Amino acid sequence: MSDAVRAFLAFEIPEQVKAELTASREIVRAELPRARWVRPEGQHLTLKFLDEVPRSTLDELARDLAPPLGRVPSVTVELHGAGFFPSPRRSRVAWVGGLADGADAVVAAIDEVAAVHGFDRERRRWSPHVTQARLNRPWPADAVDRFLEWGRDLRLEPFVAREVVLFSSVLRPEGAVYTALERIPLG
Repeated sequence: MSDAVRAFLAFEIPEQVKAELTASREIVRAELPRARWVRPEGQHLTLKFLDEVPRSTLDELARDLAPPLGRVPSVTVELHGAGFFPSPRRSRVAWVGGLADGADAVVAAIDEVAAVHGFDRERRRWSPHVTQARLNRPWPADAVDRFLEWGRDLRLEPFVAREVVLFSSVLRPEGAVYTALERIPLG
């Protein structure tokens, strides 16, 4: 039996911010086509997706991330705005964006240490996004416009991320279940 764990590194979003985001999106959700909406407890800011990894590798990675992340200051996050992956015209994932002041240093430290453990370096610059919904088929233009309009008006309470969390991810029919495996403090 494999000890591989589907895992990723992320900033947690405080409960009050998740509650505010969820309450706001429920208003617009009623106006939009059917989609698989992320449950409130599943909302986070992914820093690096690791995929299926042996638990021993995750333990080593967490251990080796502690010193460099301990030298990086906390990150101030403000969630606002919305968008789609891969694009609004070919919408497959609806997300909320924002700003994460200081996150570049966190992402760089993670990428550096992860590369030593055999993980590919990120090709794209990291940008904060919180997945809201996965779409079975692209939404029509009026629905895309409505979601983007909602995002333009969205302003959530800023919060400070003081740690990076190593999460496991178990995929279930009702949605992924995330469990914190390690918490790595920022300086």
